[in-house]
Amino acid sequence: MSKVLEAVDLCKTYVIDEWSNNVLRNVSFSMEEGEFVSIMGPSGSGKSTLLYTLSGMDSMTAGTVVFDGEDVSSMDRKGLAHLRLEKMGFIFQQMYMMKKLSIMDNVILPGFQAKHPRNEVVSRAEQLMRRLGIIETADRYMTEVSGGQLQRACLCRSLINSPKVLFADEPTGALDQKSSMEVMRELVGANRDGTSVLMVTHSEKIASCSERVIYLVDGCILGEFSLGKMESEEEMSVRERKLRNWLEKMGW
Repeated sequence: MSKVLEAVDLCKTYVIDEWSNNVLRNVSFSMEEGEFVSIMGPSGSGKSTLLYTLSGMDSMTAGTVVFDGEDVSSMDRKGLAHLRLEKMGFIFQQMYMMKKLSIMDNVILPGFQAKHPRNEVVSRAEQLMRRLGIIETADRYMTEVSGGQLQRACLCRSLINSPKVLFADEPTGALDQKSSMEVMRELVGANRDGTSVLMVTHSEKIASCSERVIYLVDGCILGEFSLGKMESEEEMSVRERKLRNWLEKMGW
């Protein structure tokens, strides 16, 4: 397998007047094609900042990031926007959608922005929405669907351009347990289909779906734990227990 994402000595410092905050401190990290990796750590440890900096959504203070062979750290704004549109997918705790567009129009929007043929984009959207069990919401609006349906629609949108890596920031944080597991089944399914997933989560249960967990404290990677690929949901309780034991040793 080849590396799809690699960071070397990544730093991020916020400076306001004479006050500075070193959120990321010389972070080195790599991810193989087809991996599912979770980032965990206490509040304020830099988890989301790391996710956004690796994806080019936030600038870095120092270091390098290479995504699918391209040096993100040297790209201009236009190049980064094109890279994110063509090769990255994003799903967040807050379900950002355009209120005046239907669910289907929200899902297909990135495909049109990437100038893919309309028939191909619509066909893929229908395929994804059927697979995720929300095709009946196609003509509805945000206020007419449940939180779980909306998050699955966000997942469809994030996959519409067949990204190399799906970046997920607390994708189940605003959902109940049932809806959370529905979303995680689809994330695991997308990963099995070949999409790499990098996810920030505070939940041991959710993180146990991934194959590798990195633990971030004060902007530094303190350690990582390998769980291997999840073959079935029956494994989850065992995987969660193993992860919890490791996290407790790390000071969780």
